[in-house]
Amino acid sequence: MDRKVVVITGASSGIGAALAVLLGGQGRQTVLAARREKELSEVAARAGSGAIVAPADVTQRADVLRVRDLALEAFGRVDVWVNNAGRGITRPVLELTEDDVDQIIAVNLKSALYGMQAIVPYFKQQGRGHLINVSSFLGRVPMVSVRSVYSAAKAALNVLTANLRMDLRAGYPDIHVSLVMPGVVLTDFGKNALGALQQRPTAAGGAANGQTAEEVAAVIASLIENPKSEIYTNPASAEIARRYREDVDAFEMNLMKGHR
Repeated sequence: MDRKVVVITGASSGIGAALAVLLGGQGRQTVLAARREKELSEVAARAGSGAIVAPADVTQRADVLRVRDLALEAFGRVDVWVNNAGRGITRPVLELTEDDVDQIIAVNLKSALYGMQAIVPYFKQQGRGHLINVSSFLGRVPMVSVRSVYSAAKAALNVLTANLRMDLRAGYPDIHVSLVMPGVVLTDFGKNALGALQQRPTAAGGAANGQTAEEVAAVIASLIENPKSEIYTNPASAEIARRYREDVDAFEMNLMKGHR
């Protein structure tokens, strides 16, 4: 296995941290970006000698560019870039404030856009690379109303990812663009969401069965080895998404009734 260089944003906890540790154990070289330097350093220690930390606020374009430059300076190349940084919210649509929307869009959408615009020109120069955007099942099936603008931001990320993939497909066949859609993940993500949790998120057809961060990280690691355009980390998600698209009215009515 070659020692691919992988940049991971949102790497101080949750999926990002689990991915860093897993890839480090596989012999990958990793660049770990997030705001919390202490936590990043702790993750890097678990990820092995091939891991370096890049403290950054990825809602700031200059910080994202600095992460890219640090990776190139340290390792001479970047093979994979994982836009994983994200933040949730617990606020229904009619209670959203402008600040809520600005914060959620900045973390979940604009940070990924900055990452794409930072690394893809480099990939084009090299003629190869792999961009992975970590979205959410809620960006495809917005079944939890208190996640409102989080779901909207992830839906926008889904579209940007698909558009970029189409832009690159003809001229750059060795640049892969992947979208990862986890369902419920058993981390502190919900605790760190904006707003107080007012209701337990409900789901249908098994989508509420949570996965660990390590399970999701394993899916992403497999994706690095075998690139695909889109992947749901929960096996039940694809069928639920199909049912949602097939009849939105019926799906929403069943959801309200608590049908599984």
